[in-house]
Amino acid sequence: MFHDDQHGTAIVVLAALRNAARVTGRSLGDLRVVVSGAGAAGVACTRILLAAGIGDIAVADSRGVLSCDRADLTDVKRVLPETTNAAGLRGSLAEALAGADVFLGVSAGRVDEQAVASMATRSIVFALANPTPEVDPAVAHRHAAIVATGRSDLPNQINNVLAFPGVFAGAFDAGASSITETMKLAAARAIGDVVANELTPNCIVPTPFDARVTPAVRAAVAEQARADGVAAASVAG
Repeated sequence: MFHDDQHGTAIVVLAALRNAARVTGRSLGDLRVVVSGAGAAGVACTRILLAAGIGDIAVADSRGVLSCDRADLTDVKRVLPETTNAAGLRGSLAEALAGADVFLGVSAGRVDEQAVASMATRSIVFALANPTPEVDPAVAHRHAAIVATGRSDLPNQINNVLAFPGVFAGAFDAGASSITETMKLAAARAIGDVVANELTPNCIVPTPFDARVTPAVRAAVAEQARADGVAAASVAG
């Protein structure tokens, strides 16, 4: 299964976060991430971040952090606390952000400045709601080392268009029967690596107009499809 707003967004989020971690001198395993939004995009982002080796993730919906003892969770949401929230957090999103390294917003909610200010030193804020980010970019810049949004008028635009058409082109090149999680991880690495030698706090992902992105993603996805054994035999041979 593959959906652009879910898995495309997740791929680009991971690409950006890998590079943001590098800029701030961290590894993915060092990071404590708080995700605001437990809908389709939030679930897809959480899954790919876990697959990439993120150290700890807490997911929050409009009622607070998802935990196994909450009785109001849908079937989809009920699965998330089984693989997230290693710290056993309870309570509100704002409470979860205290000391967190990363805020990832994929909801329409709002986060106030006090909560952002409570995050760890050199924090990373990805506020992706459009047209109004969950954290006002000017507020985020007062407290975070790296800020990204979904907006085209600001640096570090996290836009799922960066995954296309490369993901599908690579899958077609390999005659892939499915798009695996490792193919998505390969796409994220390829996107991030395009600007690996150009990283700054305001450049953690390529722009949608960077002509290097599609060929890089296409090649990486096709290669991974063959490694995963989902490529057509005639193409793989």
